[in-house]
Amino acid sequence: MSAQPDHAPVPPYAPAPGAPAELLAQLRADRRADTWGPAFEQERTAVLEESRKTFSLAALYEVVQVWQARLASAPAVDAFLASGKDDAGFVDLEEIRRRRR
Repeated sequence: MSAQPDHAPVPPYAPAPGAPAELLAQLRADRRADTWGPAFEQERTAVLEESRKTFSLAALYEVVQVWQARLASAPAVDAFLASGKDDAGFVDLEEIRRRRR
């Protein structure tokens, strides 16, 4: 019997050093560049300032990961919207927020 765990721990996510610049280039090439490019740059700037204060890149890694996922899922979202499928059954979070006020 071994005292070793039967599974390997998952290492924390850390993007490649050039990932933010590469992601920004992809966002600028996307049809949503007018909104997504500035939004990513604003978030990136904010977390870089936070990183200078906390000496942690965790927030930057999270922003990069979220934007990578957003960019990767965009074609599926576009396809769903173009299909004309009824999405009326989904929860509208903005409507829920308005009702709570």
